Amino acid sequence: MPSAHGQFSAGALPPIRLHDLRHGAASLMLAAGVEMKVVQETLGHTSSAFTADTYTSVYPQVATAAAEKTAALLFDEEHQTEPGKLISLRS
Repeated sequence: MPSAHGQFSAGALPPIRLHDLRHGAASLMLAAGVEMKVVQETLGHTSSAFTADTYTSVYPQVATAAAEKTAALLFDEEHQTEPGKLISLRS
């Protein structure tokens, strides 16, 4: 049962607020590649900009993955580089 402060406690585990669980779920959805709009709607935020501002800094690898997916669209397989390696867009 939640305490008067909205926290759950189970034995030796530290107290966890419902807000912490919500934040964790949103962060994990984004890390799993769920679209920002879906996360925004799940959380009930009025704009995806607010959701992006709040959660994308939590997982920098989300931004890296987005950049790598974009590069994959721009370059065929022979021009692909190692994940995380900088590439030059100039010929």
